[in-house]
Amino acid sequence: KLCDDFGFDLKLPLFVFIGRLVGEKAADLLPEAISIAFEYMPQQFNFLILGSGDKDVEYALQEIENRQVGYYNTQISYNEKLAHQMYAGADFILMPSRVEPCGLNQLYAMRYGTLPLVRRTGGLQDTVIDFGDTNGYGICFSQASISDILHAMGRAVELYKETATLHQLRLRMMKVETSWEKSALQYIDLYLSI
Repeated sequence: KLCDDFGFDLKLPLFVFIGRLVGEKAADLLPEAISIAFEYMPQQFNFLILGSGDKDVEYALQEIENRQVGYYNTQISYNEKLAHQMYAGADFILMPSRVEPCGLNQLYAMRYGTLPLVRRTGGLQDTVIDFGDTNGYGICFSQASISDILHAMGRAVELYKETATLHQLRLRMMKVETSWEKSALQYIDLYLSI
């Protein structure tokens, strides 16, 4: 549905970014990172952005549309319905945040089977395990940098080609327990131990 709505190639992986276009989310890195990714991996992926914030970032992201017709689109808005369609319909969600105390987008995406590409910080580090590690299911990187974003996207494009592995990672990820029920029991155990 998303590919139809935005004119994307259904055979290619779909990356999304959903959120505020601000420095804390490392949105300022997205225009250059995405442009370089298209240069080094031409016609190998689709990318859809939903968000608003810094006007310079908004403009730079919208400019990519002119160069990557059929592979890229930016929606400068807050749109809850589209956000849920993106969580459910994408293959990968990119979260290169500089700061992320908790992070909900990766949890929503994981429930839908969309693999998170996250920077190891705050709640992202607490909730996403790299697929190269034991029981992993996501893609993690250390720096909020263009090179780390590019490396993560390259890993994702290669992973997309391994359909059986990708399917297993999605199943594993969708079983991850992130409800308050588990956390509440851990809090109760902590209080009782005091």
